Amino acid sequence: MRAEALKGHLDGLLLATLEDGPQHGYAVKEALRDATGGRLDLPTGTVYPALHRLERAGLIKGDWSVVGGRRRRTYELTEQGRRSLAGARDHWQEFAAVISAALGGGLWPATN
Repeated sequence: MRAEALKGHLDGLLLATLEDGPQHGYAVKEALRDATGGRLDLPTGTVYPALHRLERAGLIKGDWSVVGGRRRRTYELTEQGRRSLAGARDHWQEFAAVISAALGGGLWPATN
């Protein structure tokens, strides 16, 4: 999948990987790859800056730990992050339905 197709969706994808519990940065990258059957294998140069941005925004919380003699930053969702993930899912459902209707030739139901 082309990277430009992820624009506007990366935050939600990363938040979703943390929904089941804390993970260190590389594990977030691997969880996303595994969840998509390898179709989204993002470079660390994309994942880590996004994690830092999400942390600055208060959507995730990071803590340092030492595992096997190596320092790791472990991330977990905050309450604000959980709300943001719910909003991202709602937005994705609507977006996917609109695009599917357009590509499939159908019309999106009008709202009053």
